[in-house]
Amino acid sequence: MNLLHHPRLVQCLDAFQGPTELVMVMEYVAGGELFERIVDDDFEHTEPSSAQYVRQILEGLRFMHGQAIVHLDLKPENIVCVSPDSHWVKIIDFGLARKLGEQEGVLHGTPEFMAPEVVAFEPVSFSTDMWSVGVICYILLSGESPFQGDTDMETLSNVTAAQWDFGEETFSEISQQAKDFINQLLQKDPCRRLPSAGALLHPWLQHPQPSSPKVLSKERIRQFLARRKWQVPGSVTGTRGWGWLSLGRAHPTLCDPELIPMGASCTSSTGGRLDQPAPHPSLCPSPAGLGCSPEKEQPSGALPQQGPNPSELLTDRDEEEDGGSIAAPGQ
Repeated sequence: MNLLHHPRLVQCLDAFQGPTELVMVMEYVAGGELFERIVDDDFEHTEPSSAQYVRQILEGLRFMHGQAIVHLDLKPENIVCVSPDSHWVKIIDFGLARKLGEQEGVLHGTPEFMAPEVVAFEPVSFSTDMWSVGVICYILLSGESPFQGDTDMETLSNVTAAQWDFGEETFSEISQQAKDFINQLLQKDPCRRLPSAGALLHPWLQHPQPSSPKVLSKERIRQFLARRKWQVPGSVTGTRGWGWLSLGRAHPTLCDPELIPMGASCTSSTGGRLDQPAPHPSLCPSPAGLGCSPEKEQPSGALPQQGPNPSELLTDRDEEEDGGSIAAPGQ
């Protein structure tokens, strides 16, 4: 968090350690989840406004990736509004984030938003976050999830297959530029996905649609939120921990709640903790080289290790929220 001082990322203002606990003093972000705000009756939901949210997410990711840090748990719950009347958003919850050093595999995250390489326990990269952005953007514009299955295992299978399409009904009024943007992110091969800096230059974000377009339907997003709340029954210390799939090194197909008794290190998205047998070597390939060089965003110089002054954060927020309007591209 000491490397992540940016207006699009929630800030850690201070931290101290006691004999039995580590305390982090975080920036107060009062606006709530972005998707919850969108479905409000007095909140306009259009394709251009969606593009502005995606642009802000990418600005935060570009900075993160510049520090060689991957988030690894991007999802709607982790995109929040700065204040109840603001269109400015921040990325939160860096509990799974890590510094990207040697290429290595991880197997944690939220199934619906996990990239294929995560499910396959292959090395992660900056492109892993970009897949999640593609899923978020798909849901933002349509209210439907491209890979959601009836169970976690079915969802993971859909992600691994990486087969999806644009529903004729849900995307009938979405521009071709927006579809192209999503298509360039939801690529199974990480090397083919747009990097964060390249995504910000995509025509969909550089040349938004007319200022008074048709308002998008909110009903499917309401249904999406209702399903998410049903699947994620609670929160743990501010993080919807039961929505994580934390399987250690086990292959996901070995974590079947019908076959494995309760009690250890495999967690399903419905909250049950599951024991697991040792995975077969063929099911857990070692994280060999991905054959894809990291995106060319060199880590910037080290930042001071002390958090920013709270008054500076307030200044940034005031500048962002001046007028309560959505910023134009490039601002």
